[in-house]
Amino acid sequence: MTLIAHISDLHVSRHDFDEETFMNAAVEINNLDPDMIILTGDITNHGYYLEFEQAKKYLAMFEAPLFAVPGNHDSRNLGYQTFEETIGERSWKLTMDNNFSVMGLDSSSPDEDKGHIGTPQHMWLEHQLDEGVVNENFIIVALHHHIVPIPQTGRERNVLSDAGDILKTLTTHEVDLILSGHKHVPNIWKINNTLIVNAGSLCSTKLRGKIKNSYMVYNITDDEIEIFLNEVNGEKFLFGKYSRNTL
Repeated sequence: MTLIAHISDLHVSRHDFDEETFMNAAVEINNLDPDMIILTGDITNHGYYLEFEQAKKYLAMFEAPLFAVPGNHDSRNLGYQTFEETIGERSWKLTMDNNFSVMGLDSSSPDEDKGHIGTPQHMWLEHQLDEGVVNENFIIVALHHHIVPIPQTGRERNVLSDAGDILKTLTTHEVDLILSGHKHVPNIWKINNTLIVNAGSLCSTKLRGKIKNSYMVYNITDDEIEIFLNEVNGEKFLFGKYSRNTL
């Protein structure tokens, strides 16, 4: 069994970040003892160097290995450079036990809200997915921007600009899980055999309606994927349960 916590959209800053909520979430997630934490962007609110320095201290409170991709807010004000210095590579691949792969994509563009993967990164992704299919790996792809619209988020303004091409690549390779953030609204879509999961905001004050700060937890076994929505200091419930893909 593999247990993964999926967090997103911290927006570390002076005004839009709720420190108390973050602290409570960190305790909850550490108590789960996940195998890894995946952070799908918008770690900071403005991409300022001092925000990244502050965020790095907060992220160090997590006890599990953490892997992050940048969001549109992180790539403002030269933040796309600062991200690599303080957090790590903007795109990456992780392989566990030779049969479990996680790939992180940088969908951000400097000083723009819209997302874009681009041809070089898309080609790299296709190569990695080809290898994963041959090796019959369980595959997770993480990126900040959503590749399909999210309900209850109003007018669609900044979906991934090359979403169609990326979605085709991911679904034809039967990627098991696509993880994203950006819209601060939890959601699950299933397209063919691929689950597309959007996480809410872990600890920012920028919330729609009565939606609360939350994070996702994935319980992955040989047979199934359980997805739990955990509200910080609140309700925790089964958000979806699905059979594993079989080749």
